[in-house]
Amino acid sequence: MSRTVNCVLLGNEAEGLDYAPYPGDLGQRIYDNVSKEAWQRWLAHQTMLINEYRLTPIEPEARKFLETEMEKFFFGEGSAAPKEFVPPSE
Repeated sequence: MSRTVNCVLLGNEAEGLDYAPYPGDLGQRIYDNVSKEAWQRWLAHQTMLINEYRLTPIEPEARKFLETEMEKFFFGEGSAAPKEFVPPSE
């Protein structure tokens, strides 16, 4: 049986993650409060941020920026796309 969480992003009960996806306290908060679906939404948003801001995730400044945006995405006011971002048409 899969574990469920009250997802902070979706606002309802949903299937929880199998393990903490990030180290430390933030990773534990995500594990306890974020669903698999919400995590997938973050990964797509993170990819957009990396591409739009031309980040190199190996650089400490880029990692810190992404960590801050991740915390805002799940537990803050949300992580916004850059003003110049135009979503791809489907």
